[in-house]
Amino acid sequence: MDVKEAVLKALAESSEPLKGGDIAIKAGLDKKEVDKAIQVLKKEGKIVSPKRCFYSLP
Repeated sequence: MDVKEAVLKALAESSEPLKGGDIAIKAGLDKKEVDKAIQVLKKEGKIVSPKRCFYSLP
């Protein structure tokens, strides 16, 4: 599973928006990798940011 898939899976399993650090912990990944994946996923429209620094599925 690549980083983007892991980020999406962590968000799908959460009932509330998560911070990048929380996603990294849940997915067992490095925060810098998660941050890069978040930026790509936001551009692709696969995740949204309901408030600053928090992310969730649309």
